[in-house]
Amino acid sequence: MPSMELLLAFLATTAIFAYIPGPAMLYAAAQTMARGRWSGLMATLGIHFGGYVHVFAAAAGLSVLFHAVPVLYMVVKFAGAAYLVWLGISLFRAKTQGQSALPGIQAKSGRRAFFESITVEVLNPKTAIFFVAFLPQFIDASAAFPVWLQFVILGTIVNLMFSSADIACVILAGVLITRLKRSSMAQRAMQRVGGGVLVGLGVHLAFQKS
Repeated sequence: MPSMELLLAFLATTAIFAYIPGPAMLYAAAQTMARGRWSGLMATLGIHFGGYVHVFAAAAGLSVLFHAVPVLYMVVKFAGAAYLVWLGISLFRAKTQGQSALPGIQAKSGRRAFFESITVEVLNPKTAIFFVAFLPQFIDASAAFPVWLQFVILGTIVNLMFSSADIACVILAGVLITRLKRSSMAQRAMQRVGGGVLVGLGVHLAFQKS
């Protein structure tokens, strides 16, 4: 593994990146506002699992394809953006259910949020580029561990730290929701806000410069 000095620099840099508000935080908060805290936590878990796809891809060198084949990068980028917009529109148009049905609905939405979030994260090429660009700065080719294993270990640490920031965002969003009056109007407003955030994230991803 890299030296202790390099590891400390890695942890400090990762923490800075993780706790700067970004798309993953907004996505998790949007799921929380639209579907409740449990769905927000399940969305965070989905993002976390989806992140490992990029970790192992970086370890295998597959993410370099995005640099070598720009068309592939654009296809995945727009597919992810379109999926986010579709999710946002679906939430925006969904009917608000009564409070008596809320526990069952949240359980179902939690499962849905989990699988949707895996797809969203896997279809985010910028995550792949981040791992390929960031992790090599802290890889020691002369270390006892092989390079691919260092990628996996450091990538796992990054993924865990980013997920901790997303969980904190979900908790804060959940506190905000519980302070709102539990009326059908308030639920509908939160649902629309959450859907609007997802649509905005999709549009931002589609038009953001690579």
